Amino acid sequence: MTAEIPEEIKKRVEELRAELRQHEYHYYVEDNPQIADAEYDEMMEELRKLEEDYPQLKDPNSPTARVGGEVLDKFAKVQHTQEMLSLGNAFSPADLRNFAARLQRMLSEEVDFDYIVEHKIDGLAIILKYEAGELTLGATRGDGQTGEDVTANVKTIPTVPLKLKKPVDIEIRGEAFMPRQSFQKLNEERLKKGEEPFANPRNAAAGSLRQLDPTVAAKRPLSFLAYDIINEESLTLREHAESLEKLAELGFKVNWHRPVDNIDRVIELCEEWVDRQQQLNYEIDGMVVKVNQLAVREKLGATSKSPRWAIAYKFPAQQKTTEVKDIKISLGRTGALTPTAELAPVEIDGSTVSRATLHNEDEIRRKDVRIGDKVLIQKAGDIIPEVVKVIKEARTGQEKQFEFPENCPACGEKVFRDPEEAVYRCINSACPAVVRESIIHFVSRDAMNIAGVGPALIDRLLEQNLIEDQADLYFLEKEDLIELERMAEKSAANVLEAIAESKSRPLTRVVFALGIRHVGLRTAQIIVDKFGTLSQLKEANQAELEEIEEVGPVIAQSITNYFSSSENLNLLEKLKRAGVTMESEKSEEQNILADKKFVLTGRLENYTRQEAKAEIAKLGGRVTGSVSGETDYLVQGENPGSKLQQAQEREVQILTEEDFIKLITEED
Repeated sequence: MTAEIPEEIKKRVEELRAELRQHEYHYYVEDNPQIADAEYDEMMEELRKLEEDYPQLKDPNSPTARVGGEVLDKFAKVQHTQEMLSLGNAFSPADLRNFAARLQRMLSEEVDFDYIVEHKIDGLAIILKYEAGELTLGATRGDGQTGEDVTANVKTIPTVPLKLKKPVDIEIRGEAFMPRQSFQKLNEERLKKGEEPFANPRNAAAGSLRQLDPTVAAKRPLSFLAYDIINEESLTLREHAESLEKLAELGFKVNWHRPVDNIDRVIELCEEWVDRQQQLNYEIDGMVVKVNQLAVREKLGATSKSPRWAIAYKFPAQQKTTEVKDIKISLGRTGALTPTAELAPVEIDGSTVSRATLHNEDEIRRKDVRIGDKVLIQKAGDIIPEVVKVIKEARTGQEKQFEFPENCPACGEKVFRDPEEAVYRCINSACPAVVRESIIHFVSRDAMNIAGVGPALIDRLLEQNLIEDQADLYFLEKEDLIELERMAEKSAANVLEAIAESKSRPLTRVVFALGIRHVGLRTAQIIVDKFGTLSQLKEANQAELEEIEEVGPVIAQSITNYFSSSENLNLLEKLKRAGVTMESEKSEEQNILADKKFVLTGRLENYTRQEAKAEIAKLGGRVTGSVSGETDYLVQGENPGSKLQQAQEREVQILTEEDFIKLITEED
């Protein structure tokens, strides 16, 4: 029998997800972080741990599944040949020993391996592609699968070779960053000009690489360190250390690294650099520990989020004392009321902290946090700081207890707390704060992905009574928009084009965009696969929903509750009239390669790598960067590399380009 999950845990998970999504937007899309990187990391680690402890709460749309940031429309989009996963985190020597123990459990005793330790540079991950030794592409990490083409800006970085010392076809990864002294000088110049200084070197680097005008990027003092080879067709490498040597031979400046043969020495190095980090002329926020042998990495593989053969050791948390000036309540799209401590600003690790999460009413009571209290706050990683404890000895008697409001601060309606939850909610579906957050969710990247429609524009549309809900976006006219402040005619046309384009989003995205509680992208896909149309889903009863794998009673009840609301049914009718997708277009013919894994090697005559990958993905297949026991097909072009031999050894089916074309064009 599964133990019941404490309500404060459910509440905490929901709050963490909401806050992480918001800060991911500030951090990756706007290049304007509201919190320090280390604070974000701690919150992400807390959420990951809670989801591990309570797997019933896992959601495929959780920020933990998310391997990363949103692509901007101002640059061409680039599909990565190999997905860029994020690293799992270690915060202590015990975490590193657990990492080593996991590796041993997954490998047989006969498998011998060692480690390699590197600096975790606090910059921007960049992919560089060279053909015959010439730089042809520089791309950002983006969301891990799709990045931004920043080739023109990358070419301005002196440490990025425009031509390699050997005419090889190769794709590599590294980190673009801004040295400490350069960062200080740049901010001094910006202040003299009356410009806003950059928050930290990482965002200075990101802002520089995302300049549309390369001459601006050229004036920014960026540097680059290489740390990995992704795809190579002519090199035969056995160890990561050899990859780094090869990168140096080709003309790259390579990240600091040290081969280590045991976990004790790994821990010594990580702890040594905690004290030595200030000696460097660039920021590091930890160390990266990797398995050195490439064949062992292949055996270990990866989860959907992280490689199993690597981990990031994050430097220890920092704590400081400050004062709680006030406690404020914010509302999310589900009506949840979330308390946040407003703090007297305090500097921690180069960033100013002025807010800390208080999670929920129970947490405030448990820690006895009062307005006016002196508190110890902590951050470890890039997340919102947390109140560790109240310094009660410093109380003067003037401190005030915080009382949760009985009425919603946005609409004035009574708030409600379910006895089974730790969260208060406004259950007024017309609450302006709830409506606003619902629309923001609707237009977000993972939902309808309406470029140019962000919180600022949504606020103006609501203030001018041009929209009342999500569906009203589809009935906006150009005249409505150009009357808004700071909205030019061209901008209005772009917004309307983006809104119109979103009508054809797949039904999975539409269902997710509706904001049904507990329904993330994965759940949306599952129920769309089952029912096929929104009208059939609307008619499904709880028993039918519970029969679906991965849909339990809580999710089923949430879905039926949503479709029993007259307000929600009116919203769906408006979306239908607007022409938004109401049926799934998925068919067997369109998914003839479903669940098939492909590896590409050599040059194809009729397709670029990106085109071949797109064709495979369109038919339900997936391209991976290396041959493994799960590979179904190897597509062989001219001058194939070592992957051909690996495929032959594993008896993987090998396709010529002609075979490949027949496979993807064959009609049943």
